[in-house]
Amino acid sequence: MTETTANLADDKAGGKRRLPLSVLPIIELAMLALLLLYPILITYLTAEGETLDFNNYFVVRVTSIILLAMLAVSFDLCWGYSGIMSFGQALFFGIGGYFVAKLSEETGTTSLLVIVPAGMLVGLLSALFVGWFLLISKRTPTIIFVALGTLTASFAAERLVAGWQWVGAGNGMSIWDFATIFGTELEPGIGFYYLAVAFLLIAYLASRYLVRSQFGLALAGIRQNEHRLAFLGYRLQAFKLIVFSFAGLIAGWAGAIYAFHEGFVGPSTVGVTTSTYAVLYGLFGGVGTLIGPVIGAGVIEGLTVILSDNETLKAYWPIALGAVMLVVVAYQPTGLVGLLVSQRERFGSFGVRQGGKSSGTDDTGKATGND
Repeated sequence: MTETTANLADDKAGGKRRLPLSVLPIIELAMLALLLLYPILITYLTAEGETLDFNNYFVVRVTSIILLAMLAVSFDLCWGYSGIMSFGQALFFGIGGYFVAKLSEETGTTSLLVIVPAGMLVGLLSALFVGWFLLISKRTPTIIFVALGTLTASFAAERLVAGWQWVGAGNGMSIWDFATIFGTELEPGIGFYYLAVAFLLIAYLASRYLVRSQFGLALAGIRQNEHRLAFLGYRLQAFKLIVFSFAGLIAGWAGAIYAFHEGFVGPSTVGVTTSTYAVLYGLFGGVGTLIGPVIGAGVIEGLTVILSDNETLKAYWPIALGAVMLVVVAYQPTGLVGLLVSQRERFGSFGVRQGGKSSGTDDTGKATGND
């Protein structure tokens, strides 16, 4: 018997089990490295001669995608981790944008030290308001009820701002001044790009900490068996409201920065179309992973840019893009990340392993441990 075989036998006899290789951290680190190196690589590849243009179009375009990825992360917190099918995440995204645009118009405020907290606060409060009506009740609301409720709220908000002259009506609101930080103007380009990466990283790490904490353990229980946790006395609606509000905070934060980056916010920003895209980002990349929606946003928006710029596909790119997304969602329900990440790692495991068992989930994603 070889030494390796002997070690495996000893592990089995001792009731131990080798943990599978974690793929998610590798994907996360690879994505972080790509985001950090992307401006240098793309500007070098597209520069004329030896001059690097750090205000490259592709850098500016990807900055927008990064901010949309924050919106996708907020959706994943709702659906992937809490079972809340929110078809209205754009509501909080757009409200954050409209609020800071109006704040800038009325007061001349452009400082990120004011814009960011303002967007976060209005996103949090609006999500708390919507969530209170949809989630807090004597009976646990159904998925369909919450989905239709958030969809209706997003549609109503879009129609409201489209007819409200105070916020520009159908023309939307333009932001003429650049965002500033410590008195320095921040134009769309390399500086804004890395700022967006920093914001995405902070939002991602905060979300990762939340879903891997003891609070996240309760969310895992809600996702796997709501009725059992309700029987044990957990106030499920309160847990969901907290996550829903936190997701609204992230969406409002992203919307505020997005408005200043684009220099414009319009009715579609709060509407059904943007909300639907947030859902597609999550489903395409893989919900329940946080990094999946980030990848989904990058792939979908990247394909949108490529297909829309192609002269042959220019008139048909929405159909082509829809076909690609339909194939992935239909034949790969766990999304692109699900091709590399196991079901167990997607949902995570919690608790201390005892006698080969844990109080988390097994390879099929079902709850394990002592009942």
